[in-house]
Amino acid sequence: MSEIFATTGTIAAIATAIVPQQGSVGIVRVSGKLAMQIAKTLFSAPGKQVWESHRILYGHIRHPETQQLIDEVLLLIMQAPRSYTREDVVEFHCHGGIMAVQQVLQLCLEHGARLAQPGEFTLRAFLNGRLDLTQAESISDLVGAKSPQAAQFALAGLQGKLAHPIRQLRANCLDILAEVEARIDFEEDLSPLDDKRTISQIESVATEITQLLATAHRGELLRTGLKVAIVGRPNVGKSSLLNAWSRSDRAIVTDLPGTTRDVVESQLVVGGIPVQVLDTAGIRDTEDQVEKIGVERSRHAANAADLVLFTIDASQGWTGTDEEIYAQVNHRPLILVINKIDLVDEMQINTLQSAIKHLKSHIFTAAAQNQGIDDLETAILQTITEGKVGAADMDLAINQRQQAALLKAKTSLQQVQTTIKQQLPLDFWTIDLRGAIHALGEITGEEVTESILDRIFSKFCIGK
Repeated sequence: MSEIFATTGTIAAIATAIVPQQGSVGIVRVSGKLAMQIAKTLFSAPGKQVWESHRILYGHIRHPETQQLIDEVLLLIMQAPRSYTREDVVEFHCHGGIMAVQQVLQLCLEHGARLAQPGEFTLRAFLNGRLDLTQAESISDLVGAKSPQAAQFALAGLQGKLAHPIRQLRANCLDILAEVEARIDFEEDLSPLDDKRTISQIESVATEITQLLATAHRGELLRTGLKVAIVGRPNVGKSSLLNAWSRSDRAIVTDLPGTTRDVVESQLVVGGIPVQVLDTAGIRDTEDQVEKIGVERSRHAANAADLVLFTIDASQGWTGTDEEIYAQVNHRPLILVINKIDLVDEMQINTLQSAIKHLKSHIFTAAAQNQGIDDLETAILQTITEGKVGAADMDLAINQRQQAALLKAKTSLQQVQTTIKQQLPLDFWTIDLRGAIHALGEITGEEVTESILDRIFSKFCIGK
């Protein structure tokens, strides 16, 4: 049996990120039958403080044998079932840093607790009925959110905005299955099924599943972010574009071509979506070995990017080298950035537009003057909206596991429709209906296996 499924006993873990000299508070969390006993063994509270649930006590942690003072702490008590795990839970709020929380954790382990597995506190919350699987996954998304919008989507999942429609769809499938099985068991007592009505009911469920599936791309973007590569010839203003966009001086800017020798990275948020921007070395033929490595990395970055910002110099127009680079990157979603627009007149712009008329998506910038950045972000969001990078206008977003289960459910429902149209016996209808019901149950945890739990909770941090 997987370690992640071994949920017996009392568990303990450090529940906060521990960085030397960076945190003022560190928390050690304990959950299980021995939680209160461990707290009373290690913690001494001066005065007449009351030990009861949902109170915070002030005191000290001392080594039970030597009475050596370990730390001055606050103790938070949450007794079952009014706790995160629905078990007895205590938290020692220690001074931040490394030594205090590690010593407190070690004492907890020496007095009956074991070290929690990744995600085991949340796994217990699920197994004890406090959360369903969608809510558990939303907690992980909230902890790892890279933008305010990603956090809002995670909170929506935590509040059940995904679980509710999934449960309703599963209930609808169960109703259809009940009607079919009733005809099998009591064929002589009931009227025949209305095939058209049954197909209509199945199509309605399938349509709602399709709408949920449309949120998968947006969910992936919110969780992992959008990787954008700025690509082009040397000295067209790629580094200036990165600096203007990120409002920093991440990249060195000079008039010398080939200044950028490696990929320079910056993290931004555009329209609520995390964006990893890669400023690449100018692509050209060179004998400089260091620059040659940079050029190869630029090509690799362009091939790995979700979106390419192909940048050209407006004052030099569309050159033969630009055409060669475009041929190397045009298989990726692409926006043409016409930079240094402040250096050209209207006639030059008209000439340039004629040369690039085969490129639908283009914007004008003067990066050195901080001009055109808003247009650039609008173009990126428009690319996402058009589906080139994937999006959906809903207040929830499914993850990869949920997408796979929904696809299985949709396929099963399509097979039911085929079975009905082929006028096969009712027993055949039930096979794929049960498949759809099982797949929908996997999403919320009503149909659960050890492998599913292992896959979900092994991605959590220890202490959550």
